[in-house]
Amino acid sequence: MIVFMGTPEFSVPILEMLIKENYPVGLVVTQPDRVVGRKKELQKSPVKQLAESYGIEVFQPEKLRLDYQYVIDKKPSLIVTASYGQILPKALLDTIPAVNIHGSLLPKYRGGAPIQYALFNGDKETGITLMEMAFKMDSGAMIEKRTIEILDSDDYGTLSQKLSYIGRDLLKENIDKVLAKNYTAIPQNEDEVTFAFTLKYEDEALDFNKTVFWNHNRIRGLSPNVGAHFVYRNVLVKVFKSHKSDIMDLNPGEIRIIGKRLVIGCLDGGIELDLIQQAGKKLMPVRDYLNGQTLFENGGIING
Repeated sequence: MIVFMGTPEFSVPILEMLIKENYPVGLVVTQPDRVVGRKKELQKSPVKQLAESYGIEVFQPEKLRLDYQYVIDKKPSLIVTASYGQILPKALLDTIPAVNIHGSLLPKYRGGAPIQYALFNGDKETGITLMEMAFKMDSGAMIEKRTIEILDSDDYGTLSQKLSYIGRDLLKENIDKVLAKNYTAIPQNEDEVTFAFTLKYEDEALDFNKTVFWNHNRIRGLSPNVGAHFVYRNVLVKVFKSHKSDIMDLNPGEIRIIGKRLVIGCLDGGIELDLIQQAGKKLMPVRDYLNGQTLFENGGIING
C-alpha cells in the first residue's frame, strides 16, 4: 500500500497518475481544509477533492509531527510526497521508505517555494528532482532529475503546471524501481545548496527602489494565485502582470499615467502594470481599471 502526501494543484497530476496506473494508494494525507474568501467558506485542498472522487481515505492532521502514528499503523510500503506543506517527522521516515517530487534541480532551492524563487531570480531553467526523503529539509539523495527551460512568458501558474507534469512522468518511470528498492541515488553536494523558504507576506511586496527586472520577476513568481503587492495612499494594490516600459525618466516609486497606461519608476527605469486588483475591487486590466479609478489621479510617489 502507498500513502500519498500532497496539497495544491501541483500534486494532483502525480496522485492521479498513481491511481490510474493502479498503484495501491490506500491513504492520502493533505493539509486541513482552510477558510477562504469573503464568505469564510471551508475549502478542501485540490488533492483532497481528487482523493474523495476516487473514494480514497483522506487524513488531515493539523500538525503531522504530533499526529503521525495513524500513517505508521497503515503499514505502507512507500510514502510519496509532492508539495505536501509539512515536514515529515523523523519517526515516520525511520519507519517507512519515502520519496519526494521536488520542484527544483537540487541542491538548488531547498524549501517550500522553489518554483517562485526560480522566477524571482530570473533563472533560464529549472526542473524536477525525484529524491529520497530525509529528516533534514530536502536533503535526501537524488534518484533522477529532469530539466526544463523557463520561458519569458512563464509565471508561477504556467511553470508550476509544466513541472507537475514532469514530476508525474518522472515518478511513473521510476516508481517500480523505487518499490523494488532497485535504484541508484546520488547524494547532494552540500557546497551547492541554496534555499527557497516558504514565502511570508513581506516577501510578496514590490520594491520600486530595486530594478525593473527584480519587480517584474517578483510579479511573475506570484501570479496568478497570490499577486505581488504595494501600498499607495493606504490602499493595497496587487499586481499580476507587467512589462518593462519604454519610459525611462522616472524616479523610483514615481507614478505616471499616460492615456490608459500605468507606469511606475524603478531603480533603472519604468515598469508598466498590465493586470491589477485594488483592495475591495475586481481583478482587471489596467486599461479598464483606469476608466473609473481615483487612486492614481494626478500621479504621485509610492514611498516604501
